[in-house]
Amino acid sequence: MLNRFAGLMLMAAALSPFLSKAATPEARQFTPDGATVYFVITDRFLNGDSLNDVNYGRIVDYGSERLNAATFHGGDFAGLQRKADEGYFKELGVDMVWMTDVYEQIHGWMSGSGAVNDFPHYGYHGYYPLDYTQIDKNYGTVAEFRRLVDTLHSQGIRVMLGANINDPGYPVLLDAVQYGFAPTSLTAEEAARHRRDWSYDQWFANADKWNSWYDGQWVRLPGGNWDETDKRQMTLYGMPDYRDEVNDSVAIPEFLHRKWAAERSDNDAWVNPSARRLRHDRNAAPLDYVIDWIASWVEEFGIDGFRCDIVEYSALPRWRQLSDACNLALQRWRANHPADPAADWTEPFYLTGDFDNAEVDYKPDYASAGFSSMVNCRFPKRGDLNSIVYTWQAYADSIAAHPGWHPFNYLNNSYHRDADSLNMADCMTTLLLSPGVAQIFYGDETGRGLSDAQHNVDSAQAFRSDMNWHSVDSAMLAHTRRLGQIRRDNPGIATGRQLTFDNNACLRFNNHDLIFIQLNPTAGQAINLHGTIADNSPVTELYTGQTGIVTNGRVSFSAPLSNVALIKAAVD
Repeated sequence: MLNRFAGLMLMAAALSPFLSKAATPEARQFTPDGATVYFVITDRFLNGDSLNDVNYGRIVDYGSERLNAATFHGGDFAGLQRKADEGYFKELGVDMVWMTDVYEQIHGWMSGSGAVNDFPHYGYHGYYPLDYTQIDKNYGTVAEFRRLVDTLHSQGIRVMLGANINDPGYPVLLDAVQYGFAPTSLTAEEAARHRRDWSYDQWFANADKWNSWYDGQWVRLPGGNWDETDKRQMTLYGMPDYRDEVNDSVAIPEFLHRKWAAERSDNDAWVNPSARRLRHDRNAAPLDYVIDWIASWVEEFGIDGFRCDIVEYSALPRWRQLSDACNLALQRWRANHPADPAADWTEPFYLTGDFDNAEVDYKPDYASAGFSSMVNCRFPKRGDLNSIVYTWQAYADSIAAHPGWHPFNYLNNSYHRDADSLNMADCMTTLLLSPGVAQIFYGDETGRGLSDAQHNVDSAQAFRSDMNWHSVDSAMLAHTRRLGQIRRDNPGIATGRQLTFDNNACLRFNNHDLIFIQLNPTAGQAINLHGTIADNSPVTELYTGQTGIVTNGRVSFSAPLSNVALIKAAVD
């Protein structure tokens, strides 16, 4: 019993519907609606094996940071494994690691900044898939990936990848030469090197005349009768758009058959074993192939969730199909790996998605299709501790109103570097104390800066700079770790209800946690608990570990506090 709370003056009329009088502490149970997610671009995190840095005839060094803005930089599974073994993610309080897509990427480069073409843009970020059935050699092998996933699972950490069913990767010169799907008059060496005079738009305009690439049954080729004002028919950023409305059986493109035949056993270290049986023509529509290829990663490795790209550009029934396929695949993996600690996890497969300018609004159609959230593009990025309680209140109310649906909050990600870089400590406080999911972008916790790519036309590439392992902001890292651990160990912070008292104070609670949050506490001044914890109750300030006794509705601590005080009553 929470008998320490017996005499609480908790605004009983407001609180009684939400807090059980018989609440008791229990072991922390993971729920995805309150997860702390670490989003990492694998290629930019840590180079653990320099022997896999160059593959497929790619060029990785063009002589300057600006030209290398979108080449492969060497980060790999081995680097992630090293940090997982060190406990890096556990120390951050992370529940889920979201890695950029591991699928084999297009081999060549796409023009940077579109028509400007001021740098070569490779698929280092995983968004330009060439072959969904195997791992890109720049990241590592199947064995390395399996070990990484298993290690994270053993630490209680879920693993999320990306799933894009809208488009394949761009068709580019080097791939055309290697697989013979379009005439180029170039050697492989010539096609590999970036050329500023190349126009993708002119090149792709003739795709309907190419031989053995995706045909008009698979993708919307130029010149077709497509409605470019309809998001489900438009070619976003010029990327070939899968025809998700096609239900007739099609053959796998010939260039993929040629690729698989040429690789044979030499490629076994990178082929997903569960995808090997899917490398043949069968009675399937284009999206049936793609969805089965993607779900095979769940069946083989026990992947726990997908972040889905540009969800409104693909038909809702296809997302339902992906969700169903992944849930079945995860059930099979759990049944086939009874000794793995993750086999005992019971939550369904997790889907979140990027939807243009989404906020925390409930999207019932997407919830019915299997999604639990949409990435919240509107989370405040200024670190304003004098107003964030009202944002938190709205999020907590939304979670309570729509069980199973929650905000997926972030400060920065691979497309947006929006957070105030001069106020990251406060920004991180607003994020990690927010109801719903809190997504940390790699380097937000270490003070990672922008690369020289900020001077390119496509300055977003600068958001994806290499992890700053040699210049870590130790104070920022310690702050993130402390808040992350508190969030992990007190699930009511992320999933509980909220009562707001003023600009700087609120209460977060569920049946097992009751935590008073005071932002910007004044040094030497007692904290007014607004009647939430009874006099003479012992309390702990979670950030500093100090203890105190509630006197006249207030509590004081002797040592200085951080930018937030998190006050929790002792529980018998």
